[in-house]
Amino acid sequence: MSSADTKTLIEQAVRQFMDDVPALHNLKLVVGLELRGRGDIQLYRVELPGPKISKDVRGDEKIRLAIPRADFNEIVKDGHLREWRRAFETGHAKADGPPEILQLIERVVAKQEERSRTRKARG
Repeated sequence: MSSADTKTLIEQAVRQFMDDVPALHNLKLVVGLELRGRGDIQLYRVELPGPKISKDVRGDEKIRLAIPRADFNEIVKDGHLREWRRAFETGHAKADGPPEILQLIERVVAKQEERSRTRKARG
């Protein structure tokens, strides 16, 4: 898969995630994305809002997200919060960074999931 295809997939993943969690749309954050393949690690810098995606890792990333390439492709294909949560719960995806930022994102995502469940129960 070419670098351009990977950037498109990353952009698609970010947009899907932001659509699922609209409260994070205005979050200003730089994320380092590590995609691990067979004997290969690809590093990307994802700047939010945007997203602005580049292969140049500057070291200014607040959060580092690591996930196997195959799992990332599956999540993007299926693409919603449930798949992301499952990847983190099973240890396939890992995020490192300041605890307050990670906790903020986790709380916002949990509240959005709660809202979604409430809407489904009413509908």
